[in-house]
Amino acid sequence: YAWDANEEYLFKAMVAFAMRRYSSKSTTQISNVLLCNVTDRVSFWFVVTDSSKNVTTVPGSEVEAAIRMNRNRINSAFLLSDKTLQFLKITSTLSPPVEPSTPVWLIVFGVVLCLIVAGILLLVVAGIRQGKTKNKQSTERENLEEKGEVAVTVENGIPCEALDLKAGHINGVFAADDERFTSL
Repeated sequence: YAWDANEEYLFKAMVAFAMRRYSSKSTTQISNVLLCNVTDRVSFWFVVTDSSKNVTTVPGSEVEAAIRMNRNRINSAFLLSDKTLQFLKITSTLSPPVEPSTPVWLIVFGVVLCLIVAGILLLVVAGIRQGKTKNKQSTERENLEEKGEVAVTVENGIPCEALDLKAGHINGVFAADDERFTSL
C-alpha cells in the first residue's frame, strides 16, 4: 500500500501510544515523534523527544523497550508481521509456542489403544482361521474313513499306521492261545 501522510500519522500515534504505555506517563504526544529520511521504500529513522525535561530526546533504550513491549500492537495496526515491519537494532519478538489442539498424551494414548485393538483383532482372526482349518481336516479324515480308504491316524501328535478295517489285524502277543498257563 502507499505510504502517505496518514500512514505517517498512524505510525507516530502508535509510537506515542507505546511510549505512554511503557512509561505510564501521558507526556508523550504525537508531535514528540519525529520521522527523518523517509524514502520511497518506506524506510526511515525516528526520534522521540521529551518536552517535559530539559533533555531533547528520549534515550534509545527506553524507545526500544517500549516498542518491544508493544510490537504486536504496532504490527496489528499496519496489518504486518515481524518479517515485514522491521525495526533495526530491535530484535524481533518470538512468537509464542504453538499449542496443539489435542494434548500429546491423548495422541499417544490413541496410538497405543489402536495397537492393542489391532492385536486383539489379529488374534481373533487367527483363531477363527485355525478353527476352520481343523474342522476342514477332520471332515476330510471322516470322508476318507467313510470311503474305506486307509488313512494315517495321529495319536498324541505321532502318526500311527492305519489298520485295515476290512482284513483285520492279528496281534502277535495273543496269537498262541493254546498255552493258557505258562510253565514254572
